Amino acid sequence: MAQPGVAQPGVAQPGVAQPGVTQPGASQPGPLAVAGADPGSPDGELPISLFSSHRPRLRGRAGTVASTLSTVAMIGLIVALVASNAAGPFRNGFLNLHQMWIAFVGDPSRGILSVGKGFVLNIWLSLVCEAIVLVLALGIASLRLTREPVLLPFRALAIAYTDFARGVPVILVMLWVGFGVPSLNLRGVSSQSPVVYAGFVLVFSYSAYVAEVYRAGLLSVPRAQIQAARSLGLSSRTTLYRVVLPQAVRNVLPALLNDFTSLQKDTAIVSTLGVAEAVHSAQIAGGVEFNYSGFTIASILFLLITIPLTRYTDRIMNRDRNRRLAGTTA
Repeated sequence: MAQPGVAQPGVAQPGVAQPGVTQPGASQPGPLAVAGADPGSPDGELPISLFSSHRPRLRGRAGTVASTLSTVAMIGLIVALVASNAAGPFRNGFLNLHQMWIAFVGDPSRGILSVGKGFVLNIWLSLVCEAIVLVLALGIASLRLTREPVLLPFRALAIAYTDFARGVPVILVMLWVGFGVPSLNLRGVSSQSPVVYAGFVLVFSYSAYVAEVYRAGLLSVPRAQIQAARSLGLSSRTTLYRVVLPQAVRNVLPALLNDFTSLQKDTAIVSTLGVAEAVHSAQIAGGVEFNYSGFTIASILFLLITIPLTRYTDRIMNRDRNRRLAGTTA
């Protein structure tokens, strides 16, 4: 018989925390809470760290001082390395400001092409190819997901094309098309500009990658969404474009942006066909001046495009992650 004021074994007592027993009104950690999480963040969540440490995290002023010191130390190490006497040939060969300017503006009287004008061709080529890839890759992904028996040969062809385009380096395809197609002597095909061949190769290669990204996004949409749309009387085409595709693109948008960042960089490969873009112009400037600072200015121009696009991709990924966590903890 229970005695007043005496705790009974195995019986939860009011106001006393019991191991493994959830108390009414007690806050529970979120599904993704980790040790050492910031109490001020939603559900005490922090990005997962691959470097575990038993030391307490530095926060506030201590954290600011530590990050500042580590940043200054890293920058100082890089400056000391580049400014050392042993790095003199490197500075003169790759970081010569005068040679950078000559390569950037060009000098037609000496046969030096402008890296800046060549980079405009890189941007134009990437934008045109991206627009074509977006449409073509969606068709390839949709074809691979079909189950119609009559489309079996086309589906097999799409699988073979995807395997080939993803398995062969872009530069090899560029060489095959750029030097092989003109030797075929086909009317209307073998007489095209190298820029056309370069654009075809970029579209051919990146359509395979983006098609797989699209396919992953389409497969990520829950089947219940499709069934609900069809139960409302929507046709297959309307369901695809109004229900499935918007969700699929939202799920794979970071991957799409990463592919387009890579496409922007790979436009430099067209220099193998003699196209006067940024890298080829820098090669010409290096051959005339016997200085390779033109490659540095070309690299800076590419970074001015790719870094903002990469940061925008990170922002999209973080926003998507926060949206998913908000849906999980709701």
